[in-house]
Amino acid sequence: MTQFLSVRPWLAPLVPLYRLGLTLREFQLRSGLKPIRRLDWPVVSVGNLSTGGSGKTPLAIALARALTARGLHVDVLSRGYGRRRSTLPLLVDRDGTAEDFGDEPLLIARETGVPVYVAAERYQAGLLAENAGQQVGESASQQVRVHLLDDGFQHRELHRDVDILLLSRADLSDHLLPAGNLREALRAAKRADVIAIPADKTDIEDEIKSRGWQGSIWRLRRRMEIPPIDGLVAAFCGIARPEQFFQGLEAAGVRLAARITFPDHHRYSVRDIERLLDKARQAGATALLTTEKDRVRLGALGATLPESIPLRIAQLCIKIENEDTAIDWLIGRVARR
Repeated sequence: MTQFLSVRPWLAPLVPLYRLGLTLREFQLRSGLKPIRRLDWPVVSVGNLSTGGSGKTPLAIALARALTARGLHVDVLSRGYGRRRSTLPLLVDRDGTAEDFGDEPLLIARETGVPVYVAAERYQAGLLAENAGQQVGESASQQVRVHLLDDGFQHRELHRDVDILLLSRADLSDHLLPAGNLREALRAAKRADVIAIPADKTDIEDEIKSRGWQGSIWRLRRRMEIPPIDGLVAAFCGIARPEQFFQGLEAAGVRLAARITFPDHHRYSVRDIERLLDKARQAGATALLTTEKDRVRLGALGATLPESIPLRIAQLCIKIENEDTAIDWLIGRVARR
């Protein structure tokens, strides 16, 4: 059993109720009781089956950059999970905060420079994007346009032209919520057009093919970019699978003196900063190290850390093997619209 698998056997009696909810939702979608709406521009969805930690955001960033480099007009549609100050569909301001827009949309906007729109109903975010697109000049209006739907595999109320599903080794042996981490059973993968897997996990490819998958497979290489740090490090994060972060740091040669975890999407406070500094000093660390998402959620608090224990950021980057071929295929699909 993989160490990423979080089985909660005491919640197993509730799994049939969760499965019943999935069945009811499937009936509503297929019968039209829950309508599936279509935007004017093609939609490429990036998603997964489990609750977080698969690399959806880094892949969305990589795709936004690759498609933009090919001359496409790209925007990103996101739920804006965790925002508190508005429920209206909004264009993300790169100078805003996680409270305004959510940590992941803000990170995507800052890393790619493409427009990112947030709304609980991604269709409304798409309408806002398309209305904005109608106001651009003639040369821009002639570009191929595409919406990237972040964390969209389960958001089926919005029609998509391409579904990219990230799949991990843990997903193949996990269980449905709430006893496990799967939002949907593995058979839902048949809805995907592309399954994206870690490049170094060839057994995943063999297994999904043995289960009948005949579609496209993208192999993703994950790379953690870490600034030079002398001495010991106190690493912290508030993400779905913190152990992946810590293991990635160790694999890169970082000497960890302390590992501090917070809940996923945690909102940091002054008290948290004090705790981090105490832990770092007790462990003899010379720096604090965290993820890009955590830096976004720290906001102005990140600037309050002393020079004696500076804050450093580890950046997770994803590269698609044979990227040119993959992007050519993707552009061919969206250009049909």
